Order: sequence, then structure tokens, then C-alpha cells
Amino acid sequence: MPDQDEPDWVDTVVNGVRHEEVVDARTTLADFLRGRLRLTGTHVGCEHGVCGACTVIVDGAAVRSCLMLAVQADGAVVETVESLTDDSASGELTPLQDAFSRHHAVQCGFCTSGFMMSTTAALREGPVTDEAQAREVLSGNICRCTGYTGMVAALLEVGSDDQH
Repeated sequence: MPDQDEPDWVDTVVNGVRHEEVVDARTTLADFLRGRLRLTGTHVGCEHGVCGACTVIVDGAAVRSCLMLAVQADGAVVETVESLTDDSASGELTPLQDAFSRHHAVQCGFCTSGFMMSTTAALREGPVTDEAQAREVLSGNICRCTGYTGMVAALLEVGSDDQH
């Protein structure tokens, strides 16, 4: 049995920056990102892994950061929505962000970061070329404000491009 007095360390790369931190063994990755690293673009909604608002990319895969412990990210590469800008100094939107904006795919914005990370991970795996495939990609996230039509259109526009 591990010594209960030993601190838990996380050595991870988040958005290209290495972080070595002591964490409580029960700290979720979402709480670590938001509370410790102050990356508040990752939102916590249901805290049960259902809504997808907390989705981040860990070692290339979209994961629910409310269900993953920070200690499980030890040695991993984590990407949050803050990593998606083309050039943060210029304020340029990525093609995906631009398409979501032009197709009115967001309203309140709470779920947007989760959708951005889920779709980014999916687009890295390959193109999204039809409505059924786009809806499948989006199905892991819940939005209470939109009808998903704008999101489908945005994803289809960007999904057929090679801009990922």
C-alpha cells in the first residue's frame, strides 16, 4: 500500500508548456487545469462526463477532464481550448473557430470549448464529409442553446478542408 503521506506529482505538458506540480490524488484534470494552471476555457458542467463541456485532448485523444484525475495526466501532453489560436498575439481565429462564428454555431458559449476540442480531435483523425458523420462527431457534447444545425454546417465546411 502506498504511503499516504507521499505527495502526488504531475509532470505534464499543457499547451506546449511543461508543468511539474504537487496535486491531491483526488484532483480532477479539469480542476487542475482551471484551478492550478488558471486555464479557465475548460468548463465543468455536469461533472459526470455526459455534457462534454470539459473535453480536452490528452495524447491526441478527446477526453472528459472531469472524469480523469490529474495524476493520470502524468507524462501526458494535454491540449485545452486555449491552445487552438493560430497566433494569440494577432487574435486570429482558427478555421474551425471562424466557421463556428460564421455559421452561428454558438450562443451562450459555455459548451463551445468542449465542442472545439472534440471536433479538433475528430478532424485530426480524418475528414468529416457528410451530415451523419458530423452529427456523430458532435453527439458526445450537449448544447442547450442551439439546434446543432450551425455546428454541423461549420464542421462540414472545415471538415472537408486540409487545415488541421
